[in-house]
Amino acid sequence: MRNVFLRIAPNLLAILELLLVVVVCLLVFLRSRRAVRGASHTFQTIEQAFGRLARRRHLAILVVGAGVILLRLALLPLLGVPEPRWHDEYSFLLAADTFAHGRITNPTHPMWAHFESFHIIWHPTYMSMYPPGQGLILAAGQLLGHPWIGQLIATGGMCAAICWMLQAWVPPGWAFFGAVLVALRIGLLSYWMNSYFCGSLAALGGALVLGAFPRLERRANLGNAVAMGLGAAVLANTRPYEGFVFCLPIAIALILWLFTQRRIAVPIVVGRVVIPLFLLFGIFGLTTAHYFKKVTGNAFTMPYQVNRTTYAVAPYFVWQKARQEPVYRYDVMRRFYTGFEIQDYELGRTPLGLLERLLRKVPQPWLLYCGPIFTVPLLAFPCILRDRRMRFPLIVGAAVIVGIVLEVWTSAHYIAPATCLFFLVLVQCMRHLRQWRWKDQPVGAALVRAVPMLCVAMILLRLSAVATGTRIEPAWPRGNLERAAMLKQLRALPGTHLVIVRYAPDHGPNEEWVYNRADIDSAKVVWARDMGEQNQELLDYFRDRHVWVVYPDAAKPELQPLAN
Repeated sequence: MRNVFLRIAPNLLAILELLLVVVVCLLVFLRSRRAVRGASHTFQTIEQAFGRLARRRHLAILVVGAGVILLRLALLPLLGVPEPRWHDEYSFLLAADTFAHGRITNPTHPMWAHFESFHIIWHPTYMSMYPPGQGLILAAGQLLGHPWIGQLIATGGMCAAICWMLQAWVPPGWAFFGAVLVALRIGLLSYWMNSYFCGSLAALGGALVLGAFPRLERRANLGNAVAMGLGAAVLANTRPYEGFVFCLPIAIALILWLFTQRRIAVPIVVGRVVIPLFLLFGIFGLTTAHYFKKVTGNAFTMPYQVNRTTYAVAPYFVWQKARQEPVYRYDVMRRFYTGFEIQDYELGRTPLGLLERLLRKVPQPWLLYCGPIFTVPLLAFPCILRDRRMRFPLIVGAAVIVGIVLEVWTSAHYIAPATCLFFLVLVQCMRHLRQWRWKDQPVGAALVRAVPMLCVAMILLRLSAVATGTRIEPAWPRGNLERAAMLKQLRALPGTHLVIVRYAPDHGPNEEWVYNRADIDSAKVVWARDMGEQNQELLDYFRDRHVWVVYPDAAKPELQPLAN
């Protein structure tokens, strides 16, 4: 029942949001002329106040970023701190724990087969399969008291970076307005803030790249070159493929500009743009190669490649061939790689199957980025096709869409590097929509003004539901709360503990419980898979620990002492 609710909850929220949008649109079209004039005067006063703040560009950036962080902290008594739930989150937290203890990776544990799990590697070292960017952010949070602090700061930084990006493309008032929309839509209640996925950090990197590009064209500035280099490095260490697809057209455009522009002297361009970018790319490239060398033993082999070669059957791209099925120790892992993953791959091998897969994958990104609220201003999208200044962002967007289509899997955070691009298009659509009049009434302006109000209304609706215990979405705090409660219980008990996890035959592969800290032997609690008679070698190894058994698929999972 819990899994069914997790699947339908986003649709329920979308339906509620759609109903709210329909009601507001009807009010906009049906209200009287007197109401129009009165509301317009009120909104003009508010817009003037925000406009004065927006013109102070650095202050506007600070207000957006700090505002997101402070508001989410204020909601802690109601929403709490998220717990990990999905494979990716545990993998990122493994990297964070490793970095927080001053290590690049961890040695392979002698009992590693008992701890085998998703999205980590065990040979030649024990580490997350993902690039190190998200792990470093979470490690910083762990050093400050909790890994989620890193996620909190990264999400606030993302909103601030998108504000900075928008300032390079649209007037400051619209830039601030767009950044507020980012904060309301993604910054507070989305899973980017309330989980341990890397969406916020990748979106921050994309904003730095896209924001630096027009600034460099206008004025070859060292600071903007550094921002672009840092943004590209963040993308390379969070979402390397999607980051590459996003950066490629920008890199081509930048190279063409370097060779064709005549306004800025060549020595200035070389000294302030070319050399700094090459130095930054060299430094980050060598650092990343060193990381790969330590983790995989080869400077040109990513941990991701090691993991996929070891476990996966389905490839990452639709044109690649499936691999031969390896030998799996656990049925739950076999069903994940040869069932869940291979189905998506096989579906995308034919034109009709690819279309079906795209139709199934589009709703998740649409619900996160857009939803019914932002769909209304996006109806003005045909208008921006005539905007000369928007041609290049649209080309970048087209490249991202093609790149995403070629991937076997698609989630909302896969597209994170292009988050800034979506909000740039959204803001430009709203600028056009604002000019629309219907029956001599400024209906377009009213619709634009309604958008942030609708966003706030949805936030208040969701918070009210949490406060009253009304189930319209999964419970807060987010994550595997049952596992987290057991972990907290065991940490409060004296001594150290070993938990053997026994799944039912039909256990869902996405509901994984077996993940551990970087230093397993020194961990207060160790989680292991049930291996039947082979459990004895693990019990002998951890002979001084209290041993427990848990059945995650029970109606009410509980810790039970292991019977002798």
